[in-house]
Amino acid sequence: MNFVVGPPLTRRKNNAIWVVVDRLTKVAHFIAKRNTWTLDQLARLYLEEIVRLHGIPHSIVSDWDTRFH
Repeated sequence: MNFVVGPPLTRRKNNAIWVVVDRLTKVAHFIAKRNTWTLDQLARLYLEEIVRLHGIPHSIVSDWDTRFH
């Protein structure tokens, strides 16, 4: 996740771009937003935009444990 701040103001008064990259599927999402949004608003936007498209994984398998080396 990263924020790009400084583009011109849009009609909806957005002045920042939130970049969310899914490294597993190599998909990038560019979401226009205001740079004054709170963390709660960003979390809601994440659910509406990212989780809506990709869902939530049922389990996470990590290979960082010593058993996998």
